[in-house]
Amino acid sequence: MIGETPRCEYLHAHDELVERVRRAQPDEDLLYDLAELYKVFGDSTRIRILYALFESEVCVCDLAQLLGMTQSAVSHQLRVLKNAKLVAYRREGKTVFYSLADGHVRTILGQGMEHLCEEGEERI
Repeated sequence: MIGETPRCEYLHAHDELVERVRRAQPDEDLLYDLAELYKVFGDSTRIRILYALFESEVCVCDLAQLLGMTQSAVSHQLRVLKNAKLVAYRREGKTVFYSLADGHVRTILGQGMEHLCEEGEERI
């Protein structure tokens, strides 16, 4: 009929499955935080910084030179990465050195690249 919303004849066909999956879902706030974390990975400059830190602990000056950016721009991106708990830092005199926060960050980057490389092999 005109104006009526079509109904799915299979609505709730698997009530037990739907309920089991619903119970397994993480808390909504946790899912929001996870989505925010992945947004941080949505910037290629931040990915470049993380990959530099994948190789070595680096100061802002070296990152700026490596990436062809100003120290101010690099510092801004590092602040985003620090707020997301993806990078750690230590001070040595006046110099601040940055590194990946932990092995999880290394794993996320490594698995992402592995996924892309596998995908590329499938296209060949």
